[in-house]
Amino acid sequence: MLIAAHPLAQLVVSSPDGLQATPVPLVRRGDALVGHLARPNSLTKLAGPALAVFTGSGAYVSPGWYPSKRDHGKVVPTWNYETVHVHGTLVVHDDAGWTLDVVRFLTDTFEAALPAPWSVDDAPPEYLASMLRAIVGIELADLRVEAKRKLSQNRDDGDRAGVLTALGAGDAAQRAVADAMAAPVVPDSGA
Repeated sequence: MLIAAHPLAQLVVSSPDGLQATPVPLVRRGDALVGHLARPNSLTKLAGPALAVFTGSGAYVSPGWYPSKRDHGKVVPTWNYETVHVHGTLVVHDDAGWTLDVVRFLTDTFEAALPAPWSVDDAPPEYLASMLRAIVGIELADLRVEAKRKLSQNRDDGDRAGVLTALGAGDAAQRAVADAMAAPVVPDSGA
């Protein structure tokens, strides 16, 4: 669920010069994650082991929000967050047909909720062909998923309620964390 809600990943690969990363939207298709990168992106030359990091909601948690601060003072600041780490093998597809299929899939996925969805077929064919020459398709295969949530579950009910109240009265990012804290935990693969 988190990957579908927050599809922009930091894709990390090892290179002879050290770790390299780039942001890229990735969407689950079958048993893989797919996307595309600009042809000049150095990651297109680094097929092999990779890590995609998806970050959901996150917010600072003040120790002042814990009622237990008044009782014993044994509290420290922290951060609540949700994240999914997807390990896999980066496969680069320098094939216009494969890449066009992925571009259609991504476009249809991201446009589906819009009132007037744009289609790849809305672009002039010659323009689309030139854009496809500028990108390569990528696939993260052989996936291993690690989902992590730290949402004050290590605190007692009173402290959790204090954090939930404070975050619920905060900005949009803080309210998103409060919503995640209030939602029932449904075990899944993180996708």
